[in-house]
Amino acid sequence: MMKIHNARHLFGLIALVTFSALVSQSQAPQSRAGNPADARTQEVTLNAATRHPIIDAAIKILNQYYTDADVAQKMADALLAHEKNGDDDAATNGEFLADLLTRQMKNVSHDRHLAMEYSRNKIPEGPPGPPSEIIAQFREDMKKSNCTFEIVRILPHNIGYLKLNSFPDPSICQASAAAAMAKLNNVDAIIFDLRDNRGGDPKMVALMATYLFDHPTHLNDIYNRAENSTQQSWTREPIPGNKLADKLAYVLTSASTFSGAEEFCYDLKMLKRATLVGETTRGGAHMTDAHRIDDHFRIFVPEAKPINPISKTDWEGTGVEPDVKVKAADALEMARRLAESKLHKSQAVSK
Repeated sequence: MMKIHNARHLFGLIALVTFSALVSQSQAPQSRAGNPADARTQEVTLNAATRHPIIDAAIKILNQYYTDADVAQKMADALLAHEKNGDDDAATNGEFLADLLTRQMKNVSHDRHLAMEYSRNKIPEGPPGPPSEIIAQFREDMKKSNCTFEIVRILPHNIGYLKLNSFPDPSICQASAAAAMAKLNNVDAIIFDLRDNRGGDPKMVALMATYLFDHPTHLNDIYNRAENSTQQSWTREPIPGNKLADKLAYVLTSASTFSGAEEFCYDLKMLKRATLVGETTRGGAHMTDAHRIDDHFRIFVPEAKPINPISKTDWEGTGVEPDVKVKAADALEMARRLAESKLHKSQAVSK
């Protein structure tokens, strides 16, 4: 798997509910939460002369890094047209401008990971990333939340149930993943509940998928425009003692399932390894990096995209269609019924 900078919001700037949520609380949206008394904070007053360098820098970054060059140019043209037409004139403060430019870019790209952000606090120069205290807070939050492995349970008929609300960094949460999966190792079928999962680290996506295969399996290819490179993502080597590789698998989805959670769904669907039950997912496939514009503005640009080796595409803008469409609230009951029916038929045949 190619290197994606954890500190720059893995696989889902907007929706990631673990690391990126902490980063954004700490840095990006401090226009809302910053303490005006803090000497580091400063409300920026904007006019045409001070807006232009921000717009110009955003255009250059889009044209250099955005994963689709044609779409990048269309966004650039739109930003310039809005500026020329005076559509930005009402944006006299940083937060308003950031929100406005984000809307203008998304109206063209429809990319759910793309965003301009404003901070009252000065954005540090150099490689973007959260300070050490934020990393420490993230680790503490992961510890308190069991790394978002919210529910691990065995349902009637020996069906395993795992409610996972993000795909956290395995360098921090691999032990939690192993403990959860060990509790479900002897089930006859397994249900992954991703209805409240907004994404996370692609390495954890690959790790969790590993439990469903008895051999290394090609998940997707990752194309990075800035590096002009394509690298493959595979499951890991088989996990010693794992008994789930040949068991029935179901994944619950909702309209809120996003980003890395969608990758898990899409990869397994293309490989015909799991049955998806629920609603079409939100539709965010791109991987995002942060670029500092000045002391108070930065832009999060999708620079890489997965390309599934089977479909030759991804789920950006369309979401992942479930195999069995039901309301999200009914997905667990439906998956249970499907699993029970198949297990009953299998047991009847074996007799």
